[in-house]
Amino acid sequence: MGSMAGLKRCLSQVSMMAVKASTSGEEAWLHAWHRYKQSRFNARRIRKRVVFKHGDCNVVQANVAKRRRKYLQDIFTTLVDAQWRWTLLVFAFNFLGSWLVFAVVWWLIAYTHGDLLEEHINGTEPWTPCITNIYGFTSCFLFSVETQHTIGYGGRTTTEECPEAIFVMCLQSIGGVMIQAFMVGVVFAKLSRPKKRTQTLLFSRNAVISHRDGVPCLMLRVGDMRKSHIIEAHVRAQLIKHKVTKEGESLPFFQTELKVWVGGDGEEDKIFFIWPTMIVHKIDKNSPLYNMSATDLLRERFEIVVILEGVIESTGMTTQARSSYLPSEILWGHRFQSLITFKKESGEYEVDYALFNNTVEVDTPLCSAKQLDEYRAMSSNECVGLLSDHLRTGLFPSVRTHSSDTLCSMDSLSIDEHIVMKVPTSPIPVTVTAPEETTPLRNGCIPKATLPVPV
Repeated sequence: MGSMAGLKRCLSQVSMMAVKASTSGEEAWLHAWHRYKQSRFNARRIRKRVVFKHGDCNVVQANVAKRRRKYLQDIFTTLVDAQWRWTLLVFAFNFLGSWLVFAVVWWLIAYTHGDLLEEHINGTEPWTPCITNIYGFTSCFLFSVETQHTIGYGGRTTTEECPEAIFVMCLQSIGGVMIQAFMVGVVFAKLSRPKKRTQTLLFSRNAVISHRDGVPCLMLRVGDMRKSHIIEAHVRAQLIKHKVTKEGESLPFFQTELKVWVGGDGEEDKIFFIWPTMIVHKIDKNSPLYNMSATDLLRERFEIVVILEGVIESTGMTTQARSSYLPSEILWGHRFQSLITFKKESGEYEVDYALFNNTVEVDTPLCSAKQLDEYRAMSSNECVGLLSDHLRTGLFPSVRTHSSDTLCSMDSLSIDEHIVMKVPTSPIPVTVTAPEETTPLRNGCIPKATLPVPV
């Protein structure tokens, strides 16, 4: 009895340990799963964006009244926008449903006419059916498929016995053509959508800020992988940022247009898209980035959305590619590395897309464009002031007053005062031309006879 009691206690302890282990393991798994979900949530919360890098918009419509009815009213666009599995499912069910509906109609015609009676099927009595070789619902289904798609095996045909059968045959032929045209149009529209063309349009992973011709610029790179070009390609950019109006209204997603241009010195946004091209935004007084320094860039929360539009050369359809850049994806003091080289062997220009996202560091001031302009203006004013002081003190020393650093006006001169110009002594004779005669200078001074008489 004692051994049995000890065995029971041992089994109970083992079971309790197993329960605790399973419970602790489950708790640990739940804790790990909760931390994983929390980390993913934090990552999405920190890096939330309106437009993803691949171009899809991070927007979901909710609480739309009569949403399904409105989607069904535009069934063609709904099927084109739907995923392929749903489109193919609707495609198959449309044909299958039409076959079954007309199969039921053919069966009812044959049943009401008496073609499905055993004596008529066996041919013991002379009988003219509405549809030949119909023996049941399966035969009606096969005849429905043959009629809708004009297969015409020749085994089953309608006769002149039933006018309703002739009418249904015409109706199914017309309906089958319409269903086929509609579904083929949906599939063709999905296959030829210009949205897929954007998969070969590339945006650089990062944007950079550096100086170009002495002007701070925000730059990014776009490229096209295909040989067929994008015609009339143009690009535009928008800055999405929180704004508070003067009236105190909060605009969480206020959009500001960024003026962008493509290479050269012009202001054109059109791209001759034969190789990767730089998209440049000048950070001047009209730019929303004018007051932003490198330190401010780390603290700011905004998103720059870049939109590239053009006409596909091979299809003539308009396409649009999108991407976005967060402050953490903008590199201050960087420049894109060149990726176009000329191959002497083949006489062609080669684009190395392995260098498409590569950047190099360059010397760039960390201050904002506004602070840089103020510093330049201050330096320019100081230079002008020093130059003017040097000119005033070196050439006109006797024309300055004792109480001011500015030149005196002619009204401040007394009657007894006159302007004396000091001419430096020179061993080379200098001739002063007068209206009537020319008298050479002696020892660098004008003779008394030629000096002007004060008024």
